[in-house]
Amino acid sequence: MNPDVSVIIPSRNRLWSLPQSVASCRSTRISVEIIVVDDASTDGTAGWLKSQNDVVTISGEGWGKPWAVAKALSVAKGTFVRFLDSDDWLTPGANEEQFAIGERGNADLVVSGYHLYRDQTLIQTFPWEPTDDFVARQLGEDPTKGSHYSAFLFRRSFVQDIPHRTHFPAADFASRDDRCFVLEVALRKPVIAVHAEPALCHRHHDRDRLQFASGLRSVGTNIQHLLIYRQILSMLNRAGELTPRRRHAAANALWPLATWIGYSHAREAAEVSDWIYELDPKFVPPVPGLLGILYRKLGFRRTQRLLRYRRAAINSLPKRR
Repeated sequence: MNPDVSVIIPSRNRLWSLPQSVASCRSTRISVEIIVVDDASTDGTAGWLKSQNDVVTISGEGWGKPWAVAKALSVAKGTFVRFLDSDDWLTPGANEEQFAIGERGNADLVVSGYHLYRDQTLIQTFPWEPTDDFVARQLGEDPTKGSHYSAFLFRRSFVQDIPHRTHFPAADFASRDDRCFVLEVALRKPVIAVHAEPALCHRHHDRDRLQFASGLRSVGTNIQHLLIYRQILSMLNRAGELTPRRRHAAANALWPLATWIGYSHAREAAEVSDWIYELDPKFVPPVPGLLGILYRKLGFRRTQRLLRYRRAAINSLPKRR
């Protein structure tokens, strides 16, 4: 008999947090299959996993999260599946409650909110906010009302052939595979059921996450985000489903990328800005104060030029010892 829920946990050097993640998945009320992909850890994770008799362990060679998730999904047997980062953990009863809701509503996707933690300290709670356009929500209509995909339970048969993409042509998306995955799920128009209470405890910390990184690798993350939006919006446009509301949602998400690119690549940043206003001609930059006034009055190019002059002037000042 197949398990009710499979939980897939990719992990690399997360022995400091993995036991809490695994423990939060266990259940005495439903059958839960816990699959951990140890992606070439060097911190003793492999030894700890050998002592966990109820955990299915897959050994990786350091190919990263998309590979790990794809490998685990190929062996998962649960009616539903969840993708849980080894930094995070589930709230008590989340698997059981979401499974019951999903079965009762014959849902393809059971959504939920999440708690945000700084290490072990609760910072804020983000409940799931109702929406009548799941695609717009996932595109970024209102970041304060979004959720985290680890808080979602997916019917395995519905997502079995949706990969955590490592690449599209000429673009490596490994750092934003979860965002691309959820957007592709949304495009398939899933039957959605809602779990009222937050299902996930999402942890912020100062260490690199498996799918995110600091320094130079963070540059790739932002570029990948931009390329994902080009692909998804193109798919929506071809299907005649790129509504004004979805255009506006995408513009909201693309604006931070345009300003970030502007730090080093003025022409490319201006191209993203042009794209934003093509999507939403009435777009208003969500920037407060004087800087917001400059963007609205002078436009993106001139404002970015002023910012570059300002940075150059500051960098030319003598350094204090």
